[in-house]
Amino acid sequence: MSIKALIFDVDGTIADTEETHRQAFNAAFLEHGLAWDWSRREYAELLRTSGGKERISVYIKSLTIPPQEKTRLERMVQLIHGSKTRLYGELIADGCAPLRPGVARLIGEARAAGLRLGIASTTTSANISALIGAQFGAEAWNWFEAMACGDVVENKKPAPDIYARALGMLRLPAEDCVAFEDSVNGLRSAKAAGMYTVVTPTAWNEGQDFSGADLLLRNLGDANAPLEGGDARLAGGPYLTLERLQQLHAAATRAA
Repeated sequence: MSIKALIFDVDGTIADTEETHRQAFNAAFLEHGLAWDWSRREYAELLRTSGGKERISVYIKSLTIPPQEKTRLERMVQLIHGSKTRLYGELIADGCAPLRPGVARLIGEARAAGLRLGIASTTTSANISALIGAQFGAEAWNWFEAMACGDVVENKKPAPDIYARALGMLRLPAEDCVAFEDSVNGLRSAKAAGMYTVVTPTAWNEGQDFSGADLLLRNLGDANAPLEGGDARLAGGPYLTLERLQQLHAAATRAA
């Protein structure tokens, strides 16, 4: 069975945006007079929770402060996150989050072959629009037929809701599509939806258990950033081509 659509997570998968998100969060805290400063290590832990508003809430719950102060801060979460989204967009527009190796190439191969494209991300549509526009141009928004964002589902990753929504928008069964992820929550979400899943972790999620991935690579690889060693053997070449992905997907489908 041939692949009919590729569905991408955004943060960490299309681009390594997490440092940009961290900077935007810290800038938003300053705007609202909060003496919070999330370090890289602290933010890596917070990434175990899907969704920006949810991360702020988890952080507030961890603070040793009076209950009434926690209640006051919880009421500010939406406002803080709104500021963070605006600041993130400004940073992305300045080119602060380049695409990961192979992403533009594989998307180009998919479009040339007539495959459909989708997004399944826990981030907001505003964040996705900022990144897609900055990296591919404003017209690229129309390349993605399914735009399933975290602010339109009840349960975020690792629940399968976001992928179920993307599949519904594409009107395709899970076995006709491939998911691209970078985190264990994303992997669990895609697999729970019944999808063949390619995982390309970043430094933010080192040590997570990706044993359930159908294909685990350092990145997708490119002519100027070839895969090496074990990655090359897994992908069957110096980078993951659409042709090789079709072969791997077909083999997995036959074995299922």
